[in-house]
Amino acid sequence: MTLDEAQWHPSACILCECNCGVEIQLGEDGRSFAKIRGDKQHPASKGYTCNKALRLNQYQNGETGRLTTPLRRGADGTFEPVDWDTAIHEIATSLQQIRDTHSGESIFYYGGGGQGNHLGGAYSPATMHAFGARYRSSALAQEKTGEFWVSARMLGMITRADFEHCEVAVFIGKNPYQSHGFPRARSVLKEIAKDPQRSMIVVDPVRTQTAELAEYHLQVRPGTDLWLVTAMAAILVQEDLVDHPWIEEHLNGYQPVAEVLRAVPVTEYCAIADVPEPLVRQAVERIAKAASVAVFEDLGVQMNRDSTLVSYVEKLVWLLTGNFGKPGAAYVPSGLSAIGRDRGYPFGEGPRSPVVGAPIISGLVPCNVVADEILTDHPARYRAMIVESANPAHSLAQSTRMREALRSLDLLVVIDVAMTETALLADYVLPVPTQFEKYEATFFTFDFPQNIFHLRHPVLEAPAGLLTEPEIHARLVEAAGALGEADYAPLREAAAVSREAFAQAFLPLMADPGMRRLAPVLLYRTLGPTLPDDASSAAVLWAAAHQAAMANPDGMRNAGYGQAPAAGELLFDAILAGEHGIVTTVDDYDASWQRLPRERILLEVPELLRQVAALRDRPAPQPDPQFPFVLSAGERRAFTANTIMRDPSWRLRDAEGRLRISTADAESLGVSSGDLVRLTTRAGNAHVAVDVTDTMRVGHVSLPNGLGLTVDGQSTGVAPNELTLTEDRDEWVGTPWHKHVPARVESLGPTPAWLPD
Repeated sequence: MTLDEAQWHPSACILCECNCGVEIQLGEDGRSFAKIRGDKQHPASKGYTCNKALRLNQYQNGETGRLTTPLRRGADGTFEPVDWDTAIHEIATSLQQIRDTHSGESIFYYGGGGQGNHLGGAYSPATMHAFGARYRSSALAQEKTGEFWVSARMLGMITRADFEHCEVAVFIGKNPYQSHGFPRARSVLKEIAKDPQRSMIVVDPVRTQTAELAEYHLQVRPGTDLWLVTAMAAILVQEDLVDHPWIEEHLNGYQPVAEVLRAVPVTEYCAIADVPEPLVRQAVERIAKAASVAVFEDLGVQMNRDSTLVSYVEKLVWLLTGNFGKPGAAYVPSGLSAIGRDRGYPFGEGPRSPVVGAPIISGLVPCNVVADEILTDHPARYRAMIVESANPAHSLAQSTRMREALRSLDLLVVIDVAMTETALLADYVLPVPTQFEKYEATFFTFDFPQNIFHLRHPVLEAPAGLLTEPEIHARLVEAAGALGEADYAPLREAAAVSREAFAQAFLPLMADPGMRRLAPVLLYRTLGPTLPDDASSAAVLWAAAHQAAMANPDGMRNAGYGQAPAAGELLFDAILAGEHGIVTTVDDYDASWQRLPRERILLEVPELLRQVAALRDRPAPQPDPQFPFVLSAGERRAFTANTIMRDPSWRLRDAEGRLRISTADAESLGVSSGDLVRLTTRAGNAHVAVDVTDTMRVGHVSLPNGLGLTVDGQSTGVAPNELTLTEDRDEWVGTPWHKHVPARVESLGPTPAWLPD
């Protein structure tokens, strides 16, 4: 059989939350990805893919320090191979000792949700319960918890927006041309730009690819987004551009919000943001006149100063204009998980971290306090850490301090594919198959009105000697004595009869809260072996499918699954069989209203509104003379991704990860593209080549994300978090200011001949 006649294997890209469907053709060696193309049968991406997906062979088969056997750190600090039974027994024994001596709450879990690598993480709650662990975090706590909390306070649910059908698309700190965030992003952006009846508004200090397509680019001065977005909301009220009938019908708290916004000095705020006031007013008028507006805020503001307040005011803009629960506007998605859900406690109430007392949003401890929770004499400090599908030694702020914290733990266990920077510090490293060697999925399922789910089947067999994450969690739970054959036997007998018999045996057990937390492993060990094609890892989705059927009966019925409980079984069977992804719900637009926990949306969040009112008395942010530049530490570019992509050969452009700097700043410093500069922040410094461009504002510089990784002892580019500080974080939810790092740039002269230009 020739290569062109070889089978195409359906899977998905794993480099952003969209997880676009792809098809992979293997090379003659049976391991390499010879060809990759978009999957036209995928119900969301429909054959679309960007340039990044086409380089996934560098993930699967690149030089990445791939792990093939469990490793244990010896007394001399080096790693030695151990068998699985030894590793599991020793880890469980250490965790039990820490639990018995200091309580299970001193065991901290991090990760479980690497891009497109969520299925294994769904089993982690069982391990946490088995050892009494309570606290956890993930990358979401670096990015989205401010928005999660604000959404919970205002609406009680998270929202997304419908860019496919909107008249006006607004992107705040978002460049979907590179970071995507919704299906077929580049195609949709081009469709909006070409349609004279539609408009695009971009709030971003950088003239990104998205901004170049936009009708309105509000090129805000870095760190002043709150002033600009507040001015936009104020114009709506002051010019009476709000939708009064819609507000009267659907919103509470308009009058106190309007009173604050009427007092906003719009001219002054536009001047602080350094955006021409007439342009701001034109953009706001376009929003007010549109039949539908979709808004997306992202890391450009969510990892920036005033991020939570920006999230609040941004929502005022689309709520004041009635852009919720209709085509082309904000909506509440269905889904198979509760990602982003929060109870929305008033600030100062709700759960807190044990040492720092930081607010826990959506069950996640803020990433920027993790080191502080460890490096202390406090009796409640974290003493053990399980890190799964994550790399906090590289991805969290102030890497030097994070590494110090990880080294000080009594036990660090890393579950991963490659020898990451975090794995290098671990006591035990447990290797797992790649995302193309096992069943996997993502719970980032936010599409509307048609939502999808994709259980990806293995494209390749995993190398011998590896265990999947569900198997690792099951063995740890069993080693802890939390579950055993006596628990499994009745369920196995029932599963051998029928799914209905299994449900009758399983559901009564869920009345016990402890058994509910152990449910993923119960399902894996009992229902799992009955699933076709060795799909045991998907067993946890059986419960998720039934919960979805009960939570979204109309959407499930519209999608053809009928009514619960039969709908749950039909959905689960469809998930197992749907190698290209399946439609899970088809919603009417009033479904968004039905999913809200209360009848009316709250505009007034008192603690946040007070700060918006007090903005008039805040001095405009000024550069620090010692650090006159603002560094954006971690920019998405054409060939950057998170640290899952470790092989540097995948980058066809900007391989060394240059520092982007404005033309005017380059002239002032006397540097040209390719010249070396010293980049200094309060956390450290680095030598990096510059890329001179007219897309950057004066005083603003940026480094790409995903560089500075160590592969085979070599490092390429600058690791951004060597230059950030944990103390630079949002006052409300603790998200980092990675996009606003005070910095100094000094010329080091032309690039040496041994460096690539």
